[in-house]
Amino acid sequence: MLNNLRGSLGPALEKMGRGFAATGLSPNFWTGLGLALAMAAAVSYGLGPHLGLHEETHLGVVRQMSGYGLLAGGVLLLGSGFFDMVDGQVARVTGKASQRGSYLDSVSDKIAESAIFVGIAVGGYAEPWLVVLAAALSLLVSYARAKSDALGIRMQGVGIGERAERLLVIAVVGMAGFMELALVVVAVISAVTLVQRMASTSRQLPP
Repeated sequence: MLNNLRGSLGPALEKMGRGFAATGLSPNFWTGLGLALAMAAAVSYGLGPHLGLHEETHLGVVRQMSGYGLLAGGVLLLGSGFFDMVDGQVARVTGKASQRGSYLDSVSDKIAESAIFVGIAVGGYAEPWLVVLAAALSLLVSYARAKSDALGIRMQGVGIGERAERLLVIAVVGMAGFMELALVVVAVISAVTLVQRMASTSRQLPP
């Protein structure tokens, strides 16, 4: 859904792209920075509750530091999402959009998303089955788009739970201390989006 807002935000996004392009740094640099921040977010989620403190003597401190892990992870994840927009805008305003850049961007997105779920699982913020379910449905949504694109059917903007929405839910709801709820929401909107994309693609394919 957030992708559908890009048209109305076009002038602001273009201005942002020109600002970052003025640094002389390539779109691939911003892609790499976004990936690095996502990996740092995954590490923050994973290490949040495991900072070497002993629960039997410092229970309150463990809980407090666990909250810091969620906060740091959420902030880093939001930063990653921001630079995920920057790379594409820089590529457009500089005329450096390419198949290689698009490929690197897509693969980096999947690496980042997978790492986030691994970090959440390692941190123990939710039941393992729920993390696996949310991760599997999220990746299926991405696969559904990739398969549709390969068939010449555009899926960007189709569905209520694209990558941006899913990671935004994890970052914001997670920072509030409700990571398990965030994963439930991600699983639900991913399942709905998967059905929406399958239905949309099926309608556009010949029988």
